[in-house]
Amino acid sequence: METTKAVKAAQRTPRIAVVGAGPAGLTCARVLQLRGIDVTVYDADASVDARDPGGTLDLHADSGQIALEDAGLTEAFAELARPEGQAKLRLDHRGAVLASFVPDEGDAAAPEIDRGELRAMLAAHVEPGTVRWGHKLVAAVPLGEGRHRLEFAGGAWAEADLVIGADGAWSRVRPLVSDAVPRYSGVTFFEVRFDDVERRHPRIAELVGDGHVFANNGDGQAIIAQRNRGDRIRGYVGMRAPLDWHVAADVDPADAEAVRGFLRAEFSGWAEELLSFVTDGDGGCVNRPLHALPAPLAWEHVPGVTLVGDAAHLMSPFGGHGANLAMLDAAELARAMAEEPTLDAAVIRYETAMFARSGPLAVGANAALERFFASGSHIPDHAAEHQEYQRAAAAYRGRRAD
Repeated sequence: METTKAVKAAQRTPRIAVVGAGPAGLTCARVLQLRGIDVTVYDADASVDARDPGGTLDLHADSGQIALEDAGLTEAFAELARPEGQAKLRLDHRGAVLASFVPDEGDAAAPEIDRGELRAMLAAHVEPGTVRWGHKLVAAVPLGEGRHRLEFAGGAWAEADLVIGADGAWSRVRPLVSDAVPRYSGVTFFEVRFDDVERRHPRIAELVGDGHVFANNGDGQAIIAQRNRGDRIRGYVGMRAPLDWHVAADVDPADAEAVRGFLRAEFSGWAEELLSFVTDGDGGCVNRPLHALPAPLAWEHVPGVTLVGDAAHLMSPFGGHGANLAMLDAAELARAMAEEPTLDAAVIRYETAMFARSGPLAVGANAALERFFASGSHIPDHAAEHQEYQRAAAAYRGRRAD
């Protein structure tokens, strides 16, 4: 009798496991919990702030901000967001100004927020104990009838009726639904950091201003920098290069000074004020090759598993869609789970909409990367982009209200 009761209880309360406590995984957990659905999130990190989370990102009115509305976190976001961070400056490699954009007062189409702040905010608004930190997934094993066993480094394990892969570019959940793997784009970034910039790096602080600066030589080289909170700027020195560029260059990628010397030679035709982004960084010079999944990517529905964010549609960062789509994916999946009669129906509804949305955006983002590093001649109309974010947001809400 007790066994029968336990089985029925399990049937009434599906076990939901989210792999990955980034913006997507935490958004999904938050929206599910607001709708009374239990969920557990597993993440390899030891804590929410165990590693450098990276730079800043803009949350678009028609995607990331809608997800935050569903999560009831609009006000919490507004306290951290930097609308002034939407400013952008475009230069050529000699430092000549090509274009600039300063957001209008009250423009909230795509405010910036540091990645670490966003993650911490989301983590603070899920129920205590939701995230199992220090759980690195090593295998996800099908058990039949949509159930899966999750096996973690160190021997821990869990079973789930639905596994949501929010585990990023190199997802260990993705092989359950697709054999697609990220491909190298041919472009690699070298991430640099500048601390205490107003005092120690005043010229860099002036160039970047409140937002971003983009410089391009039209021949496969670029420098991008972004203002972060805390008097910090992050820079990305980008170039077309083979994945094993360091072999031909005889450079140890872990040797920051050697990498800077290599880049100084490669960017020798650039203006000295821009070369300071190459030579004057604080700390390391981290090699970040850009990868993307084949686009558009879709798969046949597999009971008991689905993907959100980069696990589902890793794309170029050009366009800023990655985190925005990840959070919207998560919110839409959670809403579907609350509204549909079965997990399968919810996942099918979510995947159908996600494939239709993410495919064209991924194709466009990857093409934008190619254009930028091929010629750099295309300069986006940021004012028009912001108007489109607001228009699309209103249309999205209108469809949902119908």
